[in-house]
Amino acid sequence: MADDHVTDRAPGAPRTPGATVWLTGLPSAGKSTIARGAAAALRSAGRPVHVLDGDELRAHLTADLGFSRRDRDTNVGRVGYVAHLLASHGVTVLVPVIAPYADARRAVRERHAAAGVPYVEVHVATPVEVCATRDVKGLYARQARGELSGLTGVDDPYEPPAAPDLRLPAHEQSRAESARALVALLREKGLA
Repeated sequence: MADDHVTDRAPGAPRTPGATVWLTGLPSAGKSTIARGAAAALRSAGRPVHVLDGDELRAHLTADLGFSRRDRDTNVGRVGYVAHLLASHGVTVLVPVIAPYADARRAVRERHAAAGVPYVEVHVATPVEVCATRDVKGLYARQARGELSGLTGVDDPYEPPAAPDLRLPAHEQSRAESARALVALLREKGLA
């Protein structure tokens, strides 16, 4: 894309391509926390970056969708489209969204590949037992009380990536270590 669409880059600064960095994992795995930590590090290095948080998007962009398989796939498709648009204009887009189904994630990756826009898949591989203990939003407790059904990884499927670009054992390392590992991968790939 033309440089005139990139507004956060200093004049004369070398152009680093934008990229979509999709952080997938169970609810309360640490996706958003890691994304925010990586975003802060990238911003401090002068990168244009944006976090497309799944909870915020559900409240605005995809508020019309439920949690059926079809609606979840539509959610991932819409979020992937927005991420692709931003990334194609030189922004590093961090996307902490569960995206439970492998085929929906694959479709987003293929859209990026067809347009030559870098795409990085990160699996925040926190086991369900640890996520249930963290229970940031109280979802696991609600599910256990019978107030909620269709919780990803409990009574609804989660298909972990078979070969992500990075697998973060977020339950075995600090949030800062996970964010640093993500930023290091982006640097290694020439995306930061």
